[in-house]
Amino acid sequence: MTQIKMNKLIKVILAILFFSCLLDMPYGFYQFVRFAGLIGFAILAYQANQQGRQTEMIIYGGLALLFQPFFKIALGRQMWNIVDVVVGIGLIISIFMKPKESQP
Repeated sequence: MTQIKMNKLIKVILAILFFSCLLDMPYGFYQFVRFAGLIGFAILAYQANQQGRQTEMIIYGGLALLFQPFFKIALGRQMWNIVDVVVGIGLIISIFMKPKESQP
């Protein structure tokens, strides 16, 4: 599987998980989503760094920190729903955007 396809797959899976958080799910599901978000965004940040796309690396790194499950950020249910939707939509949009070439 190519790196581009893997990035798209990670983004689709994360978007589905974030949109699923809008449903009334058991607490363990939200913990799983936070852990999956940490891993997925860390992978995306690493790959963006390897390709010299610093802005994307910073965004994905920040999202990995936001969703990490170890030191929880208490935003409240409504705010987390907004974050989940915005990030999910951003991931879907990023699938269709062609990445800019890095400057040498």
